[in-house]
Amino acid sequence: MLRQSLFAGLAAAGLALSAEPASAQTTLTTELFVQGVSQATDLTFAPGDPTRVFIVQQGGIIRVVENGTLLSTPFLNIDPLVLSGGERGLLGLAFHPDYQSNGRFFVNYTNNSGNTRVAEFAVTANPNVASNTVVRTIASINQDFSNHNGGCIKFGPDGMLYVGMGDGGSGNDPNQRAQNGNSLLGKMLRYDVDIAAPYIPSDNPFLGTSGVNNAICHIGLRNPWRFTFDRQTGDMWIGDVGQNQREEIDFIPAGVLGENLGWRCKEGNRCTGLSGCSCTNGALVDPIREYTHSGGNCSVTGGMIYRGSAIPDLAGTYFYADYCSSQIWSLKYNGSSVTDFTNRTSELDPPGSLSINGIRSFGEDHDGEVYIVTSSRVFKIVPEPPQCGWNNYCQGLPSLAGVPANMFGLGSSSISANDFRVGAAGTVPGTFGLFFYGDTQVQIASSNGNLCVGGGLHRFQVVNQSDIFGSVIQQVDYGTAPFNTGVSTINPGDTWNFSFWFRDNQGGQAGWNFADGLSVLFCP
Repeated sequence: MLRQSLFAGLAAAGLALSAEPASAQTTLTTELFVQGVSQATDLTFAPGDPTRVFIVQQGGIIRVVENGTLLSTPFLNIDPLVLSGGERGLLGLAFHPDYQSNGRFFVNYTNNSGNTRVAEFAVTANPNVASNTVVRTIASINQDFSNHNGGCIKFGPDGMLYVGMGDGGSGNDPNQRAQNGNSLLGKMLRYDVDIAAPYIPSDNPFLGTSGVNNAICHIGLRNPWRFTFDRQTGDMWIGDVGQNQREEIDFIPAGVLGENLGWRCKEGNRCTGLSGCSCTNGALVDPIREYTHSGGNCSVTGGMIYRGSAIPDLAGTYFYADYCSSQIWSLKYNGSSVTDFTNRTSELDPPGSLSINGIRSFGEDHDGEVYIVTSSRVFKIVPEPPQCGWNNYCQGLPSLAGVPANMFGLGSSSISANDFRVGAAGTVPGTFGLFFYGDTQVQIASSNGNLCVGGGLHRFQVVNQSDIFGSVIQQVDYGTAPFNTGVSTINPGDTWNFSFWFRDNQGGQAGWNFADGLSVLFCP
């Protein structure tokens, strides 16, 4: 009967006992994933393999990171085939969707004549070593100049291989390649590597169109250094490097082919005034985001969509950066408007003396976690580790019957230590009461004193009785379910607010009162 009366009184005081804790935006940081690579240009994973990622080095080598360890033996070494330097070199890597069964993968590199090659290679019997022999060449594309090579290659959700090509280089696309359908430069190309040469998919958008190469998927690109597909929606995101004024992020919905992204008619949303096209052409697709070269910006590094499980509230967030300023941003896009645009530079600054500069690429692993690639180091985006500790908040208030109690903590709020105890001092000796907790801090005055805990409230399973000094202590055992309602576990990173509700018979009157609040941040 005592327990029932306490529960009834708690309910009468307006305490709801059901809801889950309110979610909050996770604070991010970065941790060093690997160092000791050289001139890294890309990071990716092989489908079906959660244990390894592969790092592309501009000089012609691909490295393996297996279970967090950078292996000394290269996965692929085609240094003799590669002309490296400036914007040339080994620039992209894509594993066949059926890699686990066929061992096929593809790379984009600059050959010794300065031209682009997209070639197929194959793994050997050793899963950490590939053959250095070209199996076949998918595309051979001559370059006008030494820059704007593009270089990114990805398999799309349709199983086709997409190849990002720059406009051939120099400035302002002097040979007018991007809008010229007969040139593969300044385009997004699309190949079916599972059919015979010339590997042209039957549904490529310009197939049969006079004056347009059949391999072209989208036109009007300047230098799509990095692009990606959202693994959940199939949407394409492109970071297209600008000329002298604007950098842009382009978005193409899943399944849409044949777009014109505007260069050299437009740089971002700016009309260039260059000849060969009209910036008033309604068919041109504007970027969803652009930025200027103020503040040291100069070259966009297209990024990744977060689809990992470690940071659920980041789902659908696109990360990108600027190579020169090392600024890092994130945003979401719902198909019509950009939301949640955030400058992440300070937040993602790694702890200690390390810094992230000259961001060359972003990558993702098998699980959808996102990495930031610099020349010699790779950093992983992770949640900020929680800091253990607690503090009192909310002023207790005397009731008609007596004075409030004060909350305190003992032990550690580390989950692994499992020795945290919550307590209250200043209650009536020998009185009964309940510890309860919730996700919100409040201060609501009532005839029973100040209620300091709100939101989704939960009570401990046991009824506590204070000792002869008016103190009461309750062990919080993380290994069991100590509550008879609501959530049954406390997890690292959770913040919960505790209080004690007790029988207060001071002054000869029967009544109730609350302790003040104790806010506890739990950590691993």
